[in-house]
Amino acid sequence: MGKRLLMLLLSSASLAATAGLADAKTVIHMMHQGDPGWVKTYADVTRRFEDANPDVDVDFIYAPHDAYNEKFSAAVMSKQLPDIMEIDAPFLANYVWSGYLQPIKPLIDKDIIDDMTASNISQGTYPIDKDLYAVGLTDSSVVLYGNRKYLEAIGARIPKSVDDAWTRAEFEGYLEKLSKLDGVKWPIDIFRGYGIKTEWVTYAYSPLLESAGCDLIDRKTWKAAGTLDSDACVGALSMMQSWVKNGWVVPGSSGTNQFYAEGRPAALALGGHWFYAEAAAAMKDDIVVIPLPKLGDKGASPNGTWIWGITKTSEHPDVAGKFLSFLLKDKEYRDFAKQESAFPGLKSFAADSPLYAPGGAMAVAFEQASKTAVARPPHPAYPAITSAFMQAVDKVFNGGDVKEALSEAARKIDEDIDDNAGYPPFDAQQ
Repeated sequence: MGKRLLMLLLSSASLAATAGLADAKTVIHMMHQGDPGWVKTYADVTRRFEDANPDVDVDFIYAPHDAYNEKFSAAVMSKQLPDIMEIDAPFLANYVWSGYLQPIKPLIDKDIIDDMTASNISQGTYPIDKDLYAVGLTDSSVVLYGNRKYLEAIGARIPKSVDDAWTRAEFEGYLEKLSKLDGVKWPIDIFRGYGIKTEWVTYAYSPLLESAGCDLIDRKTWKAAGTLDSDACVGALSMMQSWVKNGWVVPGSSGTNQFYAEGRPAALALGGHWFYAEAAAAMKDDIVVIPLPKLGDKGASPNGTWIWGITKTSEHPDVAGKFLSFLLKDKEYRDFAKQESAFPGLKSFAADSPLYAPGGAMAVAFEQASKTAVARPPHPAYPAITSAFMQAVDKVFNGGDVKEALSEAARKIDEDIDDNAGYPPFDAQQ
């Protein structure tokens, strides 16, 4: 009996020790969005990290893309911020100003910081203190995708570089010709089906307006009135409204892909870099990648994507930084990103991405990043800016008065800035 009792005691002690080890584990939480492929990839990376670091557990907080900002706001209200959060780059200024993020340079491996492209540094930098608050494997851009057969049928010129982009006269002339071509139902899909709950409208459409001389806000005075509703902006958005009125644009009710859908009903697509992988798989040699048109005196294209930051409330920022460093170097993670035609934000990833190399199918997208990329306004009022602008575009595309819609948007933006006393110290920049 004594021997059995001793064994039971030893067994209990072993269980207690195991429980103690479990209790001793460091747990970090990471909030993210993404489609099922990305979700699985993050889970696979985490498993490899935990195998290499058995004293750490990484717990995920998933939020659907369209509801991500709402879920983050709920986490703020409940004072349950994650250690790591995925950030849509144009919202970074708001998050830093609000005190949610801490500088990330001291927490991430130096070789990653040194590996960042200029556009990646730009999207993760807070304009007031010029410090880096977020980092990612990728950046982003939008290009025109064309159906080669349709473009050849109308004799369209195919630009070879950003410097050779279509002019407004060429672009609208091609849209007009495509509207009369047999087999083409719509000349262009600008993905109105994404709606105004995502960042798409501001991200993809505002560079077209900026190319035509418009901007969402005066970036020195941080006033929207007089800029967003200026003659240049009214003219630029009126131009886009005319495309819709002419029946050239795929309506929102027709979904989010009429470019490589059955029958190829749309001849062109204004699409993000991520669209290439799916479109090329379906269309093979029929797809052609074209830089965004120059609709005014200058070219303009978007940048900024989902990047990673570490919150100020994290109890284990060093462990969070260790995990992010592991993630950004993970080969399988990079391989999946490459498979998804991810736009390089690290120089080492660019070197391993022939799609974006000179002569690669998406080379013009990478060229745009260095020549024409315009960041969305890096201001804490950005959530109000993008919301007001997207609502204005939606009204205009549904037949509303352009000047009225833009003036209303400018008022909403300026009211938000006034309600926050100019978002100091941004008010001191005026």
